Amino acid sequence: MVESAPLIRLQGVSFAYNHHRPVLDRLDLTFFPGERAGLIGPNGSGKTTLFHVIMGLLKPSAGRLEIFGRERQAEADFREVRTRIGFLFQEADDQLFCPTVAEDVAFGPLNLGKSHAEARAIVRETLERLGLAGFEDRITYKLSGGEKKLVALATVLAMKPEMLLLDEPTSGLDHRTRETIIEVLTESGLPYLIISHDRDFLSRTATSFLQMENGRLTKAGP
Repeated sequence: MVESAPLIRLQGVSFAYNHHRPVLDRLDLTFFPGERAGLIGPNGSGKTTLFHVIMGLLKPSAGRLEIFGRERQAEADFREVRTRIGFLFQEADDQLFCPTVAEDVAFGPLNLGKSHAEARAIVRETLERLGLAGFEDRITYKLSGGEKKLVALATVLAMKPEMLLLDEPTSGLDHRTRETIIEVLTESGLPYLIISHDRDFLSRTATSFLQMENGRLTKAGP
């Protein structure tokens, strides 16, 4: 049986803020299609930094990044990555910037070349999937924290990504909203890597774990 090529391969990646001690220190990561992993570790250990490096939002000082089978270095390389990997920021307010929910969710599909009619259909379908039917004309900044988190996830899923990077997707959520996210993720069929301190949530959504420690990743078992 031929093993699938990895979606992400990082080799010897290092990153530091303002020449301080490295947050990522010669880190290696290989992530394959079908994987659903939880990324765990203490606050400040570099988990969010790792996601930002993968998405091209931060540039490593050393190492090689290969994503979807191609080395990624320049900003142009990461534009494609951002259309194929759905990245959920830790703070929903960092993801939402349009006046209404429909405009926020339609932004990605329209940028991918969808027509306005196609984008409207995607908005309707995605909001229904997340239990947000009828939210199209709601003012985004007036939503509750949980509603914002769901809309932020909707903006990610509306782009039909090939995999997901989710940074603390359930922080500050009530039980019902948390259950909705668990259901959507487990039924999505997508591979994903999730940062979370919620061990119960990870036990229901992840099939393996990676531990971030001293700027490097180690397998933490099933």
